[in-house]
Amino acid sequence: MTERRVTVADYQPGGSLRFAWAEGFRIEIDAAAGEVVVRANTAGLVSLAQHCLTLAQADVPPGSHLHLTDSVELEPGSGDLIIERAPDQS
Repeated sequence: MTERRVTVADYQPGGSLRFAWAEGFRIEIDAAAGEVVVRANTAGLVSLAQHCLTLAQADVPPGSHLHLTDSVELEPGSGDLIIERAPDQS
């Protein structure tokens, strides 16, 4: 098994989230017929993993999110994607 380490910037309550991008990332979203496909190269998958781990930190409040925009962070024609932290169930 290969081990991969990712770095996640510590969240400071009241501060802003800091998201890191792996060099050369490519991410594409395709939504059709009730399915959503996230297609990414290695750098894109690493970036998404880092973003999810950033949002998963204990002090990050529910509703915090990352907005990935068509033709900016995502490949043209993808539409937008929002990754949002939901409240933990008690």
